[in-house]
Amino acid sequence: MNTASVRTIRLLPANLLLLLSAFVAGWWPVDTCAQSKPSPDYWNIKTPLTPYRLPPPPAGYKPKLIDLNGDGRPDAIISVTANDVPILWLDDDGDLMPDDLEGDTDSDCLLIDRNRDGKYGSWGDLIVDWVDTDGDGKADMQVVVEYPDSIPGRVWPNGHYMWILDTDRDRVFNYIDWNTLKLHNWDRMETSDFYTDYSGNTAFLKIHAYTGGIDDLRLNWENPFLFYDPDGDGLSEMAIRLVDSPRYYDGEVDGKATQRLKLSGWIDWVSMAVDMDNDNGPGNSFDFDMTVSFRGKGFNYMDQVHPVPNMRGLPESDRYFTDPRFRQLTELIYPDHKAAPKLIFDGEWEQVYFVYDEDDDCKRWERVELYDPLDPFKIGTRKGGIDNNSQSDAAGDRGEWDLDASGKGQLYIGKFDGRLHLFGAEWGCWRIDKNASAYQGYDRHWLNRDPKQFATVKYTDRDGNGFFDYIEYDLDGDTLFEETVDLKQLGLDDACEIINISDFEYAGFHQLKRNVSDAMWSNALLAEKAAQKYGLNVSWYAKLHESASVFEKYSNGYWLQFYLFKDLQNRFLRQNDQTHLKNLYKAYFSGNWNLLF
Repeated sequence: MNTASVRTIRLLPANLLLLLSAFVAGWWPVDTCAQSKPSPDYWNIKTPLTPYRLPPPPAGYKPKLIDLNGDGRPDAIISVTANDVPILWLDDDGDLMPDDLEGDTDSDCLLIDRNRDGKYGSWGDLIVDWVDTDGDGKADMQVVVEYPDSIPGRVWPNGHYMWILDTDRDRVFNYIDWNTLKLHNWDRMETSDFYTDYSGNTAFLKIHAYTGGIDDLRLNWENPFLFYDPDGDGLSEMAIRLVDSPRYYDGEVDGKATQRLKLSGWIDWVSMAVDMDNDNGPGNSFDFDMTVSFRGKGFNYMDQVHPVPNMRGLPESDRYFTDPRFRQLTELIYPDHKAAPKLIFDGEWEQVYFVYDEDDDCKRWERVELYDPLDPFKIGTRKGGIDNNSQSDAAGDRGEWDLDASGKGQLYIGKFDGRLHLFGAEWGCWRIDKNASAYQGYDRHWLNRDPKQFATVKYTDRDGNGFFDYIEYDLDGDTLFEETVDLKQLGLDDACEIINISDFEYAGFHQLKRNVSDAMWSNALLAEKAAQKYGLNVSWYAKLHESASVFEKYSNGYWLQFYLFKDLQNRFLRQNDQTHLKNLYKAYFSGNWNLLF
């Protein structure tokens, strides 16, 4: 040891020198940290952290490999999860190795004996099947089959039968809580980053029933739910839900009399949701602004056939399934991303519903949930009001209803407010939630945040020409309309240009929203000039001048006009100036503020 090294050691603190000498002497307990050494068993079983994968078997467990077809190669693995639930892996692509502890997630099938009764694909169990349709070593589809604990008296809602189609190749499928072994499609990060693959250009088919109670497994109830990602950012700017409503009948399953269901091959319920201003992004994965819904006879889709290559596993594995029919499918029948829009607008419909998210608080993955044509003032889930649906916003949205489908789902921009409306709607209703305090979340009915008081605006088409001409206001929330406006009495024409959205692609919707927002903001600036002309101090409304986004131009532009209209109305009423008051009404409800200059 050289002199410099000796000098350095002498400069060390005495206690550190003692530790160092003890280590050199060989008696320092170098494995003192063994008390905190991780267990060899899987780490993420009882933690509150999100379980992304099926836990492997306990350390030292030896899975059993089975040769199902007698070719000398293993085709299945009998094993357990870390919490000792029996599982069975079926190797559907022939790549199982003798030392594998589990199957793969490209083209294998996992059967989970959740009730530990020794049967893997039966009552109480969960099945997850990955399908590599093009042979590139990556799954393109995932099938989830969930069974109720025993044969139920009702086929719905007992169990699940769900396909996810990975059309955007992101390898994200259904979300299962691998600790509880239950479907958790609604789990998410932040407000709307759902673990199940609803984001991007993707699709799923789903029904809340077990396969044994369904006649034709090529069809489904949500058949399908389509998500569109036209700008390629990995998020969904549009969602279309197509429903084939089940018909129920008395039948039997496994020799026991029970209810069964039959799907008709007709789509009789549709919703189209659009993120009009494309303001979704990280932390805000879903931000739909508008939904148009169609109900009625609809359209037949039995010609929309899609082959399912490589679905069939070994026939010898069928014995593990109470109902192996889904494993034997060669095709699914559903309208796809390209075919769905045209089929929808060519359908035979009896009603069209419309809802617009005026307070921009919708973070649901399905749509802006629809209001029902019920009481404008009753509030609460299943209470008979427009928010009767438990998933709807208690307040903040605007619903409109064309109850004879005369307008065929077309829209127009109302002159009286500059907003999009449903052509053909007999009436509509807007519950105002100026600050978005009644949040439209999927858990509204759990949080119980329904407001006790809210302002309401009602719209009516009294002359039956498809355009609203009569507006009623309850601004103080006492459930009585204190002001009514009749466009005909004002001498205003209610007819507007009809917007045919049947051939719209997403860019058309987005441009429509930009046009509406820009026009709204331009009118708001004119309203300010008019207000200043009559001596109003517009600086009170400086907050409404914040218009950095398309939504802010739209919303703040509307509210700036409305507040200035009410202020001018109040001034002219105080002055008993009927001439200016009449001109004000014409200017505001025609969207032409120049009438005041």
